[in-house]
Amino acid sequence: MRTVVFNQKGGVGKSTIACNLAAISAQQGLRTLVVDLDPQGNSTHYLLGELEEGPEANLADFFEQTLKFSARATPTADYVVETQWEGLHLLPSHPELDELHAKLESRYKIFKLRDALDELAASYDRIYIDTPPALNFYTRSALIAANGVLIPFDCDDFSRRALYALLANVQEIAADHNGELRVQGIVVNQFQPRANLPQQLVQELVDEGLPVLAPYLSASVKIKESHQLARPMIHLDARHKLTQEFVALHEALAAAVGRKPGKGKAQLPR
Repeated sequence: MRTVVFNQKGGVGKSTIACNLAAISAQQGLRTLVVDLDPQGNSTHYLLGELEEGPEANLADFFEQTLKFSARATPTADYVVETQWEGLHLLPSHPELDELHAKLESRYKIFKLRDALDELAASYDRIYIDTPPALNFYTRSALIAANGVLIPFDCDDFSRRALYALLANVQEIAADHNGELRVQGIVVNQFQPRANLPQQLVQELVDEGLPVLAPYLSASVKIKESHQLARPMIHLDARHKLTQEFVALHEALAAAVGRKPGKGKAQLPR
């Protein structure tokens, strides 16, 4: 299963959702990969912590290679790095992704990520793709490469209005480039159950028949501690309410797309 976590609105929790679901997948024995396509590298920092030089292998190197013809291209597996958690691997981001964007778009390298993930398909049960907050080359590449989309929703009217345009964009890419692409669910983030507006907005989405996943993720200062310490919630505080919501969300997503059992320990593909 390849899942893109995407919303064109920034600050809605894409990296947080992608990394926490990935950490739970790995803990449950599923061989798991996170692909960080955002030049800001939030998922990379979340899973690797502060690295003085950054990881040696990264997605900027991968995409730069695609711009050069070579009969002996470096295998995609060489760009994958291990995290400190068993079964959880990462294709790291790098700020140079910003500089490469225009070249990649002009040379129409939009299918290269799909080819790379096809190359890694036998090595992973779950692949989560974190994306920039824009419908750009990297996001389109992810949508073409994936089976499904998770859409974070942060309970305000601007997000609701943007949601409809986002759904239309996903449908267009599915029709033109990826017939397997489906919206796997809308993830309600930073939910405040005692406030009227969030309840009203989410209920309207449910009433419209949109695939809103339960449970909704609570607002919590604990997630900021998780970011600061570079430890996903399942490894920071497994009993915390928000952790349990992530676990239940992971189960809801598995039920929505169909379960795939784990295949033992994840090894860096060779």
